[in-house]
Amino acid sequence: MTGDLVHWPVCKLIGAYRRKKASPVEVMRAVLARIDRLNGKVNAICHLDRDGAIKAAKQSERRWAKGRPLGPLDGIPVTAKDTLHIKGMPTRWGSPLSDPAPQTEDSAALARLRESGAILFGKNTCPEYGTGPVTINPLTGITRNPWNLTRTSGGSSGGAASAVAAGFGPMAIGTDAGGSIRIPCSFTGLVGLKTTLGLVPVYPPMVAPLLSTTGSITRTVDDAAYILNVIKRRDGRDFQELPPTADDYGKGIGKGVKGLRVAFSLTLGYAAKVDDEVAKIVTEAAYSFRKLGARVEDRDPGFENPNAIVRTFVNVGIAYRTRHGHGQMASMGENLKTSVEAGLKASAIDYATAFDQRAKLHAHMAAFHEKYDLLMTPTLAVAAFPAERWFPEEFAQFNNIRAWLPFTNPFSLSQQPAITIPCGFTREGLPVGLQIVGAKYADALVLRAAKAYESANDWKDRRPALD
Repeated sequence: MTGDLVHWPVCKLIGAYRRKKASPVEVMRAVLARIDRLNGKVNAICHLDRDGAIKAAKQSERRWAKGRPLGPLDGIPVTAKDTLHIKGMPTRWGSPLSDPAPQTEDSAALARLRESGAILFGKNTCPEYGTGPVTINPLTGITRNPWNLTRTSGGSSGGAASAVAAGFGPMAIGTDAGGSIRIPCSFTGLVGLKTTLGLVPVYPPMVAPLLSTTGSITRTVDDAAYILNVIKRRDGRDFQELPPTADDYGKGIGKGVKGLRVAFSLTLGYAAKVDDEVAKIVTEAAYSFRKLGARVEDRDPGFENPNAIVRTFVNVGIAYRTRHGHGQMASMGENLKTSVEAGLKASAIDYATAFDQRAKLHAHMAAFHEKYDLLMTPTLAVAAFPAERWFPEEFAQFNNIRAWLPFTNPFSLSQQPAITIPCGFTREGLPVGLQIVGAKYADALVLRAAKAYESANDWKDRRPALD
């Protein structure tokens, strides 16, 4: 059973702890052993606190033995993207320009996890300063996809997704300002939730604070809801956080989708290209909601490609975040350097224009959701491509390294909740993701729809043959 423990989802582990069918020490040792054996192939973990993990697991085990867990995630191993602070560990941002000193505080979501008894034991690889849709950086190199080690895991929370897919813990915490949780979860067959902006407090601010959310990477929708109940708790340090809510996101998650009005868009009206196999898999998944009782129709939401708006926010944010290193441009990876240079060229008028365009998209989608409860799209236009590349070869003609990910960033701009769930596999055995988007604040409905689909399919039960 020890080998199987590394693949158990969070809720199953908590149930096993409660019934004394598994222990936090047993789970933590199994996870560490698997990391020792396989991280050299995957490169998903860039910092590991082995002694602290075992110490925390023993403390958790004693609490469970007394029937007094610290909180709902007591004894659950957690890793976090290396743009987030874990007290006592460095935050390197995937860059040699970063400060290697240990942090003195936890990021907001991780503070809530620690209070809940979770074991924060390691950091996940990411592209340099979180700038890329794939995980390549000059500090730790290339992170690979456990489903096929020649393929990318995506980014920028690529190491976090690869870690969960590989069995390096049942969950990880990442960030998403344009798809950075949803992209790698689609590539690695996982559940990736981007909440309504402000529902989960974010502190310290990320590179694009007006877009960035912090969220979970999990194996099941139930786990995503369970974790959200913890990390949404008030922090007080985030100027954008929403008022505290007593909502239980697991309550009513199994109500199904009967009667819901669903729009399905294969291209959002502007995608340059969608792989034929991905299109077929996602279309079948979206139409299957009709069998679950939803009313599904083909409908583009009717806005133009907002990638340029996102890039303005992100590039200016990156230029500010790396201001201490502008005299060391030669030390930056090419992708980071390009982003910094674009951010430095942007004017105040450019930034204000991006605000105005964002407001118009927000209003447009608010009106759209008066008619439709949900919008479904592919999460990505392709399955995972070679790990050394920044974009698929077949997309080179579009002269845009992000042409293969047209579906995620609009809903960071509009502040809407969106989730990616696995909906099938290509002939090569690579996962494909379905994105489900809800109106602003409709996080519970998004989770409910994802749960309905997950319950009708077995994709969540598959795992890569990494061994």
